[in-house]
Amino acid sequence: MSEPPTTAQDVTRPLTEPVPPADGLRRVVSAVLGDLRTVDGALYAAVAATPTPTLDRALRRLSHTADHSKISFAIAGALALAGSRPRRAALAGVGAIAVASASANLLGKRLVRRDRPDREAARVTVDRHVPMPTSASFPSGHTASAVAFATAVGTVVPAASVPLGALAGAVGYSRIHTGVHYPGDVAAGAVLGIASAATALAVASARFPASYRRR
Repeated sequence: MSEPPTTAQDVTRPLTEPVPPADGLRRVVSAVLGDLRTVDGALYAAVAATPTPTLDRALRRLSHTADHSKISFAIAGALALAGSRPRRAALAGVGAIAVASASANLLGKRLVRRDRPDREAARVTVDRHVPMPTSASFPSGHTASAVAFATAVGTVVPAASVPLGALAGAVGYSRIHTGVHYPGDVAAGAVLGIASAATALAVASARFPASYRRR
């Protein structure tokens, strides 16, 4: 029996097909994202499993009060009555909230569409519960707005940066503590908040250069 003839194509064909660089990169990115999701879920579960009865009520109230940036708007109102520079800081802060809210809710949540955590499966105690939002989980809009306000105001009035930064951090953590966000959602919200503040300050500086010039 004669063997089939060997063609030039058969001779030059590699024994194993090489993986295209784009496919290899996608696999690496997919693996990294999978690991990050695992860490994210583990951190969420760890917070849920840690009993903190003293903090539960306070963080639940803070999370609820931060709805619709009520805390930031109240602070902005107080700043508006404190002089010209605090008034400019308040305007920059409100502008930063607007950018952060639009970016988180109209862009981020619609692009990523991450499901909210399963609070019951994680056994988050009922004492921590706030209403579970119906919107997507990523990124945290509460965190984005709080960080945007703190960053913008703190840039114009540096003395306010530490207390407002601490408040923004507490708001972000409260969203994890109450079980409505993963830590990764909050981290992404913080990054978005900083970028939103930078955008709002850039617009304010271009529009009112004498008022928002850097010291």
